[in-house]
Amino acid sequence: MDTREAAERFVRVWQRGWAEHDVEALLALYAEECVHRSMPFREPHRGHAGLGAYLRWSFAGERVTDVRFSAPVVGQNGVVVAEFRVLSEEDGEPATLAGCVFVRFDADGLAVETRDYWHTADGHREPSGTLFLS
Repeated sequence: MDTREAAERFVRVWQRGWAEHDVEALLALYAEECVHRSMPFREPHRGHAGLGAYLRWSFAGERVTDVRFSAPVVGQNGVVVAEFRVLSEEDGEPATLAGCVFVRFDADGLAVETRDYWHTADGHREPSGTLFLS
């Protein structure tokens, strides 16, 4: 699978999967021995078991109202970047999560390594200065 095709599938499935908290659909995007870094100073989540546990924990208490991903940007080195913005209610309070994900795929189009950088804000907001979200 070519990188652009894998990247487009990745953001399409993540957008729907996050909105529906569909952990199994999200895990299907990843190689069995994947490494996911959810924040720069957290220990990485390794493999389907580690990533699945992290996703279930992350989705607990979150009621998503809108998820938006940018079109992915494929770098010359094969690393893909996409921005995301999620409107939700967490413990009954409106919240916004915005950030970006960096992805590296294997030859089968499965994510072998992902890294997120994100921030949250109270209320429903659009990030300022977003480059790719429409």
